[in-house]
Amino acid sequence: MAPLGLIAGEGVFPILVARGARAAGRKVVCAALSGHAWPELDRECDEIRWVGILRVGQWIRLLRRSGCSEAIMVGRVEKSQLYDRWRYLRYIPDLRTIRLFWQAVRRDKRPDAILQALVGELASAGITLIDSTQFCSEHVVTPGTMTRRQPTDAQWADIRFGYEICRTVSRLDIGQSIAVLDRDVIAVEALEGTNAMIERAGKLCKVGGWTLIKVANKTQDMRVDVPTVGTVTIEKLAAARAGCLVLEPGKTVMLEKPKVLELADRYKIAIVGYEAAPTEPQSL
Repeated sequence: MAPLGLIAGEGVFPILVARGARAAGRKVVCAALSGHAWPELDRECDEIRWVGILRVGQWIRLLRRSGCSEAIMVGRVEKSQLYDRWRYLRYIPDLRTIRLFWQAVRRDKRPDAILQALVGELASAGITLIDSTQFCSEHVVTPGTMTRRQPTDAQWADIRFGYEICRTVSRLDIGQSIAVLDRDVIAVEALEGTNAMIERAGKLCKVGGWTLIKVANKTQDMRVDVPTVGTVTIEKLAAARAGCLVLEPGKTVMLEKPKVLELADRYKIAIVGYEAAPTEPQSL
């Protein structure tokens, strides 16, 4: 089989993809985003090169030279880092990226639109982005309560109350997570990311027992936009005295799923794969 390209950001997700792809018999060639991807990727890939986050031409040259016609793009890129005072020196784009962003931004500046433009740019160079969960499907969230710990009746009420609110927040491109307690939204994720929002919710809600709801974007593309949670998420939730985590099944990846579920049970945090039925009314 032809080698698989891996465009890797921060976190364990790229490592899981690399392991799964190699177990399936694919050679893995990694374009690791400098300053974001973990050094441990070096042990998981057959070939790796550190590339600039805004140097798409560099990614394409590496993957094409290695014979990749398919690629997976996963891993976090912290948005807050793109807004620091030295960003214009740290992130210098190549000509291909400048052209790509100029053409994309003229039509739509939202991140989803830019990601779709990137998908098209890679395709024009003969590199097809594929479903990022293809080689780690065992880590995808499933429907129902996944922990031994069950949500309380009050938490179920918060889930039903907050789920559609969270989906609305996501559709508006504000964020993909909210914190709820007693049918009251106590925090909404924005630029800071889920972990920072969890810390903020914990400071606001001293009594604990609150519920974190995290959903996928309505127009989610599994090639470039898959929400993830991991052991760090559970540690943050425990420190913030949360009692329940709600995720969208089939559209969210639980990184190192067995470890996450074991840790959640240890901290008495229920984890639910939840999706409201189409006819279920929103509770207000």
